[in-house]
Amino acid sequence: MAMDTGLIMESIIRDMSEGVMTVTLDGIISYVNAAAAKILDKPEEQMLGKSFAGCFSGHKENEGFNRIILDAIGSSAKSNNRVVPYFTGEETRQLHVMTSFLNDGGDNIGVIAVMSDISELEELRDAVKAMERIKGRNNRLELRNNLLHETFGRFLSDDIVRQLLATPDGLALGGKKRIVTILMSDIRGFTALSERMGATALITMLNHYLGEMTEVTSKRNGTVIDFIGDGIMAVFGAPNPSDSHAADAVAAAVEMQCRMDTINEWNTQHGYPAIEMGIGINSGEVIVGNIGSERHTKYGVVGPPVNLAARIESYTVGGQVLVSPYTVQRVKEPMEIVQRQSVFPKGVKNPIILSHVTAIGGKYNASCRQREEAPEELSVPVDVDFFVIRDKHSDLTPNPGRITGLCRTCAVMETDTKLEKYDNLQLDAGGKLFCKVVDKKGDGWLLRFTAIPAGFDGWYAEVSGR
Repeated sequence: MAMDTGLIMESIIRDMSEGVMTVTLDGIISYVNAAAAKILDKPEEQMLGKSFAGCFSGHKENEGFNRIILDAIGSSAKSNNRVVPYFTGEETRQLHVMTSFLNDGGDNIGVIAVMSDISELEELRDAVKAMERIKGRNNRLELRNNLLHETFGRFLSDDIVRQLLATPDGLALGGKKRIVTILMSDIRGFTALSERMGATALITMLNHYLGEMTEVTSKRNGTVIDFIGDGIMAVFGAPNPSDSHAADAVAAAVEMQCRMDTINEWNTQHGYPAIEMGIGINSGEVIVGNIGSERHTKYGVVGPPVNLAARIESYTVGGQVLVSPYTVQRVKEPMEIVQRQSVFPKGVKNPIILSHVTAIGGKYNASCRQREEAPEELSVPVDVDFFVIRDKHSDLTPNPGRITGLCRTCAVMETDTKLEKYDNLQLDAGGKLFCKVVDKKGDGWLLRFTAIPAGFDGWYAEVSGR
């Protein structure tokens, strides 16, 4: 679910009790909220689009107010925080004025001034009343900040919310180059699951899964950038820089796979099927920041390392954590690597070696070792038809094959059809049985099941005699 952070921030600023005014570097007033118009005792239409000096140069008493704004425009490195008198033409008010800079892609494009009328506070001589007033203002400020955090926190990480609220240019479009680690995860066979589960049950199961995964990611200093259906995209090392982003990402991935046992216990208790997840990890230099338009903005990361992380994830089977060499070389802690495989992802000039990581030591001390079943040889091979799926499209021509070995998670199949390692297949085995080709096995291919149909158990019992 996407959220228009720009519109929300504009609405909040418009309804603030503090006055907000923005002035361009050439001295033109570009924004005034209702509170500022009331504090300055001038209609918004008399200020918007007008010269600041022309609007406020009529009274000598306002020299201090004028100077604080003009000084901010004239200096590229100076902000102000002062109490100054302001004459409306009828009365003198005491204004607390803070100025900072509007920034676009690293360049200052204007000044933002936030002002409060503290005349009553200045006039209060009773210290107790003054403290109560100040306490009330602080309480309202705290309530507003809590509301902002709760509202944004449903859609963004706490670190991103703090970044947006801490600086006037927090919502400005643009980004910075930074070396980070990207984690991509995906439930195996989710499309097949969605075809046979009701919408309410599917969303309930998915929300529980995503909640558990987000908790693990956050614990390891990761920031969830997006939920792409059943997929998770998280970044480590942004928005807060970190020297351990690669190890944090690997530890998070290992712990996410460990958490799958708990998730599947919950699924079983609620009558939902067990699920498996694959994770791909890559590190590299990306651009991080606010991406989109003035009306629709999201915090994100872009660059070739992000695309490669997605490619790596596509090679995984359930329970796997595959890590690129660019991440492996950045991890200082010892890792348990049970297998290395050479792949040639689309968009990469040369083959790369992916590491199947099952544990990471040091301060993390996390392990997700899983017992792999081995297919048992069938006394009588079973003929099957299968389709090859490439680029998410299935070949419409059925291909003949023979299952010579079988267990509940994998099979050995012989065929005259030319196959390649990491091909995705759809077999007719009690329904649509989805598999990934993971290795050569004698005269056949070892297939790892990625999505099991409802009729698989009956077919398995029939062909295996178990």
